[in-house]
Amino acid sequence: MKKLVGFITSSLPENNFTVDLALSMHEAGVDTLELGIPFSDPVADGPIIEKASLKALENGFKLDDLFEVSSKIAPHMNTLWMGYMNPFYKYGVENFLKIGKECGIKGAIIPDLPYEEAIVYKDLFKQYDQTIIDFIAPTTPSSRIEMITKNSAEFIYLVAYAGITGSGKKEDLISLIIDIKKATTTPVYVGFGVDKNTAYEKSRGVDGVIVGSTFVKHLIDDSLSYKEKIQNITAEAREIKDKINS
Repeated sequence: MKKLVGFITSSLPENNFTVDLALSMHEAGVDTLELGIPFSDPVADGPIIEKASLKALENGFKLDDLFEVSSKIAPHMNTLWMGYMNPFYKYGVENFLKIGKECGIKGAIIPDLPYEEAIVYKDLFKQYDQTIIDFIAPTTPSSRIEMITKNSAEFIYLVAYAGITGSGKKEDLISLIIDIKKATTTPVYVGFGVDKNTAYEKSRGVDGVIVGSTFVKHLIDDSLSYKEKIQNITAEAREIKDKINS
């Protein structure tokens, strides 16, 4: 059974909604939640997730909101924090990890932390029963794949194309996937540009998919009620889960 990782922005529109949405997504087939930490300069994110991040900040998002939400979600489903290095650095990486362990967080996805810098923190993450998710892109050479996968855990985040999330580009990833699987037994999940129309194709050869913009677009649609946002996102989650396992 291929896995579905779903990204949502924490505390948008508010904390209780995020908890209700996450648990509903889990019931709809989302195996792992990627809980986004709103940040003012999300360099790897496309306009949809960037807008959601800015809306959450305008609403007064604080890290305490993330921790409150996480404490109510992580005991019930596999949960990772997705955020840029600045909040981790300013708050203190170890402080983040201590709270993460208390909440039951499994680790973090930090897209602006290069592997050479991430490796410095891996033992600290492990000390708190968490992991840093490693990235591999279509431009990653074979020698670097071996280095990155050597200490990988949870899953490898395979970036489907160079660029930002949600832009819908296409790359032929089959040979890259073969190279990764030769180097590691860690599951490989593909992200960037995955939606109900592309999920089946993008899931070929991998162990799961990561979906963000197609869910978050409902979060920033102010014409939808809270109930409609949850209904739309869970419906898409069910459809994507079915397609990657068809």
